[in-house]
Amino acid sequence: MTETTPDAPPSSALLLGATGLVGGHVLDLLLADPAYTRVTVLTRRPLARMDSKLDQRTADFDRLRDHEISFIVDDVFCCLGTTIAQAGSQEAFRRVDHDYVVEAARLASEHGKRRFFVVTAAGANEKSRIFYNRVKGETEAAIRALPLETAVILRPSLLLGERTDSRAGESVAQRVMPALDWMLVGPMRRYRSIQASTVARAMVRLARQGTTGVRVVESDEIQQIGGA
Repeated sequence: MTETTPDAPPSSALLLGATGLVGGHVLDLLLADPAYTRVTVLTRRPLARMDSKLDQRTADFDRLRDHEISFIVDDVFCCLGTTIAQAGSQEAFRRVDHDYVVEAARLASEHGKRRFFVVTAAGANEKSRIFYNRVKGETEAAIRALPLETAVILRPSLLLGERTDSRAGESVAQRVMPALDWMLVGPMRRYRSIQASTVARAMVRLARQGTTGVRVVESDEIQQIGGA
C-alpha cells in the first residue's frame, strides 16, 4: 500500500549509476531541479562535469559500506546495471545487479528509513527460469524486505538511447524493437521499448510525489508518468 504527499520534495539525493544510460539522465534532472540542493554521486571514476550542488565521490562498490556516510540523504536513486556479456560471467553480473543494489538499499535503510528508487527490468521474477529475470526478481525481493520508508521499483522494457559503452545485442534490439512495438497491445504494452530519458523523468517525478511504502511501476506506466 502506498500513500502520496504531493509538494513535499526532499533536498538531498544520492545517485548510483550516474555513468549509465538512465543514470546520466537522472543526474541531469536532479541538478536542474531546484528542490534538490545537494546531489551526491558515487562512481568508480570522476565525471567530466562541474556543478555547484554536485558532490562527486569515487567508490569501490565491493566496499560500499566504506561510503555509508554518503547515504545520509533524503533520496537514493539506484541506476546500477550491466549485462552478462559485459560483466563477463553470471557471477559478475549478479554482483552488480544484485549485490551492489541490495547493499545500497540496505545502507539507505540503516540511515533513517530513507526513500529508495531503483531501476530493475520488465519480467523481473525471483522464480523465473531465466537467469537475468530471476536475479532482478531476487533483487526486488531483498529490497522489499528492508525497512525503507519508500521503495519504488521501476521495471522498464528495452531501453532506447545512446550508450557510452558498447552492447552489441542491445544495439541490434534498439534498431528492431521500435518497429515492432505497435504489435504489443493490451497486457503486452509493458514490453514496448522505452527511451531511457523517459525512465529517468518518471523516476524523478515519482520522487517528487512523496510516495511512501513499496510501489512497482511497470514499463507502460513508466511511459505515462515520464512522457514529455
